[in-house]
Amino acid sequence: MSEVFVAESTGTGIGVGKVLRLMDVLEDARRAKNIVVKVNFVSARTLLSATPVEAVEEYLRYLGGCCKVVIAEAPAVGGSFRDALERFGYTRLADYGVEFLDLSGDDYEEFYVWGRNLKRDIKIRVSKTMLECDYLVSIVRPKTHDTVVATLSIKNVVVGAILPWDRSKIHQGYKAINLSLAYLATRLMPKLALVDGYVGMEGNGPIGGTPIKLGLALGGRNPLTVDAATAVLMGFDPRDIGYLNYLSEWGYGRIDPEEIKVVGVEDWLRYRKRFKPHSTYRYQLNWRLTSEEKKRVEEELYDLGIRR
Repeated sequence: MSEVFVAESTGTGIGVGKVLRLMDVLEDARRAKNIVVKVNFVSARTLLSATPVEAVEEYLRYLGGCCKVVIAEAPAVGGSFRDALERFGYTRLADYGVEFLDLSGDDYEEFYVWGRNLKRDIKIRVSKTMLECDYLVSIVRPKTHDTVVATLSIKNVVVGAILPWDRSKIHQGYKAINLSLAYLATRLMPKLALVDGYVGMEGNGPIGGTPIKLGLALGGRNPLTVDAATAVLMGFDPRDIGYLNYLSEWGYGRIDPEEIKVVGVEDWLRYRKRFKPHSTYRYQLNWRLTSEEKKRVEEELYDLGIRR
């Protein structure tokens, strides 16, 4: 059973530091050839939508200069990567010797994802740096989402790895996008997931929502289980989040709350909040396939080596 580490947090970044000490992942990082930290700047303008710089700084302090770190992202709206670095205070992290990588200019590999007809015929370009990195770290703030209920560590990496001008192509309806996110995650799964939930976003996320204090940080080596536990603490059933459900079915981790082992706090479910969902939430739940659609999709998954 994969462990999820949880710590109470009295301020942004503080809980992440506690989680890292609970996890003891320093040797994991030291063995890595290259470390890429994927942050979330979906908007280069909206502070609440971004990964808090304090959370990333806690990780860098934890590493203590033992490893070279690349911080990677490409905002979807609101300005450039450089704009986001300056607006969100990330430029100070240069003191730790990090390298900043604008994924919009990265080399890429091409993938095909699902369209509205549930055929895998939509071509997108995905960052080679993200695909080839041997130690990928996802650090996020928990947020509600306008299409897939919640955006957490896995979605941060998957969508962020798609070159910005191709990201809109994955929006092919609730059924297709959840399939596509799960499929791409099989190639882009982080080795370490960190969630700074001191303050999250509820309502019309991932940009237009409002703050809600969760007062927790979470981390783990299995990002699917970390995301599932975070979704539970946000008041959602992770089995209702399509891409998480698919990845669990495909053997990437447990998402049933009763099967999640939490380390660091007692009776973790007592911390559960009820994040106000996006206004389209009830429509977002319509991601499940009909029996005929499922049969057709599973044939492709077999061809891709995902289902056996």
